[in-house]
Amino acid sequence: MERLMQLIEHGQSYWLDTLSRDIIESGELGKRVHEHGLRGVTSNPNTLNQAISGGSRAYDAQIEEAALAGRSTKEIYELVTTTDVRDACDVLRPVYDESEGRDGYVSLEVSPHLAYDTDGTIAEARRLWQTVDRPNLLMKVPGTKAGVPAIEELLYEGINVNVTLLFSVPSYEAVAEAHMRAFERRLGEGKPIYGIASVASFFLSRIDVLADTILAQHVSPRQGPEWDPKPRELQGKVALANAKLAYQSFKRLIESDRWHALAQNGARPQRMLWASTSTKNPDYSDVMYVEPLIG
Repeated sequence: MERLMQLIEHGQSYWLDTLSRDIIESGELGKRVHEHGLRGVTSNPNTLNQAISGGSRAYDAQIEEAALAGRSTKEIYELVTTTDVRDACDVLRPVYDESEGRDGYVSLEVSPHLAYDTDGTIAEARRLWQTVDRPNLLMKVPGTKAGVPAIEELLYEGINVNVTLLFSVPSYEAVAEAHMRAFERRLGEGKPIYGIASVASFFLSRIDVLADTILAQHVSPRQGPEWDPKPRELQGKVALANAKLAYQSFKRLIESDRWHALAQNGARPQRMLWASTSTKNPDYSDVMYVEPLIG
């Protein structure tokens, strides 16, 4: 835990990629925040499913009451998730206040069914943002082609956004461009840009799962030409290399005159968040993605 606390000294923030009512009500989330340096939380439909189907009784009363009131499945889902996320935002609020809005966020995902629906994403993000009603909420929007204009519009409206499911450098750059355009639009209309937060969640381990499978097809010394570098030597390295290239794009962006003009008016960078950092291959170190990226 001391090493986790040291992350803060290096300008890094570690987030918990799960959320359940049990860890909120038991005080575990608060303990992680106050004693172990937790700086943020993300949630998604899968983590909620695991929390409810995993045997937790913490949701039973609310679900039963909502069902008896005639609420639909979707309405019950949103009621449960917004309750958890709002409560988690309150637990993280001291971090948000102390860091002046740099940290202390909780992410809530729009429906995955809207990944290719720009207008639907905007409408749902607006509704959930108003329902939770906390300044340290991040609306989680996938970085699909349809998601990019939604991201721009939501940031333009002053809604915090966590852009998720970024796998390629061009996808990240498109999202970063949308982030800047949103701020430029606000400035052009005389609207403030200070305090609007965004992170770009760039995924790692899932890339290596795919790349390692492709590389494995060329490992056998009995078939095919000699490869240089050898495919086996590249396994487990593609995702990190990809992340480092994305970070170079981030550095170029925040060093540009265009960004400096926004920063002078109070804009904060869209921070890069390293996601999917748990290794899927048991032969790899469980921190193989975390340690090289801290620096």
